[in-house]
Amino acid sequence: MTLTKYEKETIILFNEGEDTAHIQTYNAGLRKRLAAFSKKHPNLCRLEKSFAQSGVIYVLDKSRLSIRLQAPYSEERRRKASESARQTGFKSRTE
Repeated sequence: MTLTKYEKETIILFNEGEDTAHIQTYNAGLRKRLAAFSKKHPNLCRLEKSFAQSGVIYVLDKSRLSIRLQAPYSEERRRKASESARQTGFKSRTE
């Protein structure tokens, strides 16, 4: 059975009354970062559950949870990145 993209969402659950957050994810990059963090800081983060199709749930000390908002790139930055990519041989998704 293959999961749909909606079943592979990353879900972060926490509330004001608890000191922990539960993070459920299928995202490979986030899974690796959580695994590395829990290995280095087992008192702050631990694996709670693994799923057959590569999903995990980690319990994380809520004080370690951070969400970074990033403004969109300026046209100048996009142009420079595009030029750099052309020079190094990367192709855009639209090419």
